Amino acid sequence: MTDQALAKTKPAEPWRQRLIRSLLYGRNVDRTAKARARVGFAILAFAAIYAVLAGRLVMFAVGADSHGARRTASQDAIATARPDIVDRNGEVLATDVKAPSLFGEPRRIIDKDEAIELLTATLPDLDTGEVRDRLSSKKGFVWLKREITPTQQLDIHRLGIPGIGFLRENKRVYPTGAEVAHLIGLVNIDNQGIAGMEKWLDNNGLADLHRAGFATDRLQKPVELSVDLRVEHALRDELMKAKEKFKAKAASGIVSNVKTGEIVALVSLPDFDPNNPREAHDPDRINRLTTGVYEMGSTFKAFTLAMALDSGKINLNSMWDARGNLHYGKFTIHDSHSLGRFINTKEVFTYSSNIGAARIALGQGVEAHKAFLAKMGQLHRLRTELPESASPLVPRRWSELNTVTIAFGQGLSVAPLQAVMGINALMNGGYLIPPTFLKRSEEEATALAKRVIKPETSDKMRFLMRLNAEVGTAKTADVKGYYVGGKTGTSEKVINGRYAKKQVLNSFTAIIPADNPQYQLLVMLDEPKALPETHGFITSGWNAVPTGGKVIARIAPLLGIEPRFDLPPSDRLILAASKPTQ
Repeated sequence: MTDQALAKTKPAEPWRQRLIRSLLYGRNVDRTAKARARVGFAILAFAAIYAVLAGRLVMFAVGADSHGARRTASQDAIATARPDIVDRNGEVLATDVKAPSLFGEPRRIIDKDEAIELLTATLPDLDTGEVRDRLSSKKGFVWLKREITPTQQLDIHRLGIPGIGFLRENKRVYPTGAEVAHLIGLVNIDNQGIAGMEKWLDNNGLADLHRAGFATDRLQKPVELSVDLRVEHALRDELMKAKEKFKAKAASGIVSNVKTGEIVALVSLPDFDPNNPREAHDPDRINRLTTGVYEMGSTFKAFTLAMALDSGKINLNSMWDARGNLHYGKFTIHDSHSLGRFINTKEVFTYSSNIGAARIALGQGVEAHKAFLAKMGQLHRLRTELPESASPLVPRRWSELNTVTIAFGQGLSVAPLQAVMGINALMNGGYLIPPTFLKRSEEEATALAKRVIKPETSDKMRFLMRLNAEVGTAKTADVKGYYVGGKTGTSEKVINGRYAKKQVLNSFTAIIPADNPQYQLLVMLDEPKALPETHGFITSGWNAVPTGGKVIARIAPLLGIEPRFDLPPSDRLILAASKPTQ
């Protein structure tokens, strides 16, 4: 039978198959050639896939432990980098260094018991039960120990345990140790700020940058603080000596720029080393200058006299009856050294008369007294960059008796930094400037300042501060050449609801120089003990004041204050330059 006959006898192809064949192969196409091309393409595709798989297997075989886990975790470590913190002169106070951390991959560990035994033998401080729990989990990645030493890393590396590796993380270190502990604060194991300026950084955008992955080492500029490390060291050194000498429970101090509100030094003893975070949890190591509130004693007489002088109702020569104790209800107000006569306003300050201060405050009235202290920032919580701050303890019902006692520093408890802010306003011409731990210019401070007293009132208060160093209770702090002014404060502590005469909180506030104040110094000693050289006395003039004098002698040159000798007394140098005050 011929081909033509066979074609005639072959059944016709259904139209559906013709349509499919036409869509798949087209018309007049050599199907055999196209099939060979498709087979070749499939072979190449499979070869490429197997080549990629083989390459990845080789990478896993010869690469370090868990490259994927390492890459992810290292990216997290970079994201938690923190900027350096430096003092006003560029000295590093806090910085990041790279430290190895030990991790495990439970799924890759062949013999867990052997791994646990070797690791705990090399790192004795590892808890065996905790390591066993972590390595027995089904997780792909677990931390075993953060921040190990290079020697420990080398020892573990030599063990050659599969599934055990290392990651280099950012570790926060503080080169100055405890010098600025309460100001700097510290971070946790994940390099997150948990106190002080470190926490402030996180609260002001750093934590958001971390979460967004932008907080890398290269993108962060150092944070400049207002503190001067040299002044900080001198203040801390003298406070440590005083704490030991007078066997005080605690000691603290502040150096503040009167014209800008910058905190140049802040020390609270006992302190801690932020490189050893466990010390920070000791409740006795709190920052007493911002988180503690205290009755500031006779330091508050400066506010009482400023209030009355600013009102114009009294002057420096106004007379006050101090012939005997002041009886108010069942309470008796007395002076530590009874004068038994009328005294003028200047003597109220220099003799630190409780009776005189009480009479001055009563003459102003309860509402005026309360309003003045509120204006001076003493009745509300002070907010600064430091997250740690406390609200003042203010009487719920402010009566005349409260005005009487608060006039000389009892019955109202404030944070010491709060009092420093108010005294600055009395000294700098009458401007209340919020304190800061960051560098600030005088122009920036002026924009924030609020006038609270008249300039002539500030002149009178500077005169009283200097007069007190010339003839009053602050004489032992009158460092020659620096024209020091100051006010003492001795506050009996409340123990079991009663004032204890033998347990006192002493303070000394000084300004340098008094004719043109640049800086204020506050020194506080908690429960100093009497010594033979103090003749059994524990009041501020015997301990806090001489300590303040030693601090001034050391820090004045560091602050650029040049000594001046043979200066006239305060009435001729300060009052003569101001408006008539008599």
